[in-house]
Amino acid sequence: MAAFEMDACPGERLMRNRSRHRRRNRGNRPGGNSTQGGNTSSGQGNSEPNGNRVDGNIARPTSGQGGSGDAGGGRKGGGGGGGSRNRNRNRNRNRNRGGRRGRGQAPASLKRTPAEVEFLNKTPITPNEWIQLEKGSSEPAMRVMDLLCPVGKGTRGLIVSPPKVGKTTILKQLCNAVEKAEPDMRILCVLLDERPEEVTDFKRAVNAELFASSSDMGFQDHIKMAHRVYQEAVGTAAEGKDVMIVLDSLTRLARAFNTAATGTKTLSGGLDSNAMEWPRRFFGAARKLEEGGSITILATILVDTNSRMDEVIFQEFKGTGNMELVLSRQAAEMRLFPAIHVKNSGTRREELLLSKDSLEKAWLLRRKLAVASDMEATKTVVELIKKNKTNEKILAGIVGSL
Repeated sequence: MAAFEMDACPGERLMRNRSRHRRRNRGNRPGGNSTQGGNTSSGQGNSEPNGNRVDGNIARPTSGQGGSGDAGGGRKGGGGGGGSRNRNRNRNRNRNRGGRRGRGQAPASLKRTPAEVEFLNKTPITPNEWIQLEKGSSEPAMRVMDLLCPVGKGTRGLIVSPPKVGKTTILKQLCNAVEKAEPDMRILCVLLDERPEEVTDFKRAVNAELFASSSDMGFQDHIKMAHRVYQEAVGTAAEGKDVMIVLDSLTRLARAFNTAATGTKTLSGGLDSNAMEWPRRFFGAARKLEEGGSITILATILVDTNSRMDEVIFQEFKGTGNMELVLSRQAAEMRLFPAIHVKNSGTRREELLLSKDSLEKAWLLRRKLAVASDMEATKTVVELIKKNKTNEKILAGIVGSL
C-alpha cells in the first residue's frame, strides 16, 4: 500500500500540470473564460472558479502574469486583473456623471441684475426717519408699536408670532396705517402659502399692492412671487424712492427654498444647507440709503409650531433685524389684544428715530413696565391705550406719576 501511494504521486503531479496548462491557454485566448477551470482527477487538488489552485488552506495563482482573471475572463497576454480595475473605474465615472445635473441649485436665479448691483453699490445707513403709525391709524396695535418698537424708513423688522395670536390683523392695520402716514411710500404686501380665503380677505381690506401665492400653489410659484417682489423693491429703491415690503411669512419662504434646494448637506431639522441663502438676501435688502431711497421690510416669522425646521429658521434670522415685535400666545389666550409681549419687543438705535423728549418719556415707561410680570406689563399697556386717545397723553401721564 505504501509503494502504491509513492507511485501515484508523480502521476498526480503530471495531471495537475496538464490541467494548469490547459487553464492558462484558455485564459490567453481572446474571449477565453478562465472561470470554468475544471477539477483535477484527484480530490487533493481542486481549483477555485477564479482560476486559483487551492492546496490545503493556501491559494496559489495559476497565471504566470501575477493574477487571474475575474468572472468576465482575462485579456490576451495574461490575467484579467487590469480589466477588472478598468471596468470598476468606468462604472464609478458613469455613476458620477449621471443623476447630479442641477442638484443643489435653487430655482430662482442668484445672478444679480443691474438694478440690484446699482442698489448694493449705494451706502446703507441706520434708519433715522420715523414712520409714525399713529398718524395713519388709531388702532391699539399701531400705537403700541409707536411707543415700544418704532418703525423707521429702512427698518428690517421681524414680527415673531405663534399661531393664532392675531398677526394677520396686525399686518392689515399696518398696511393701512403706512398708506395714510406715508402717502409717497410704495407698499408691497406679500402672502406666501396662505389660505385662499385669507388672500381674498386681505385683498378686500388693504389698498396696497398685493402679491399672493396661496397654499394651493406649488413651491415654485412661491419662489417666483418672492423673486418678483424683490426685484420690484430693489428697482424702486435704486431710483431713490421709499418702498415697504410686508411679508407673511418669512418661515414659509424659507420652506419653499428648502424644498427647491436638494442634493447638498442637510442641517438640523431637515433644513438644506443652501436653502437659506436667498431668503437671507431677501430680508437683508432692507436698508436706508445715504444717497436717497429705502427698503423697509416687516416680515412675520413663526415660532411654537412644534416643528424643528421652523425653530432652526427662526434662529437663522434672529438677530439679523433691527426691530422685533413679539406676539404673545398667553396674552391672546387671556384675550388681551393686541397680544404683544411688550417686554421683548423693541427697536435698535431708537434714539435716531425719536426726539430727545419722546425718547426720555418712552424710557420712563419702559422702567415702569420692567418691574411688572410679563402679563401685567401687557395688561398695563392695553389699559393705557384704552384710557388715553393719544400716545402723547400716555407719556405725559407717565411723567406726571413719577
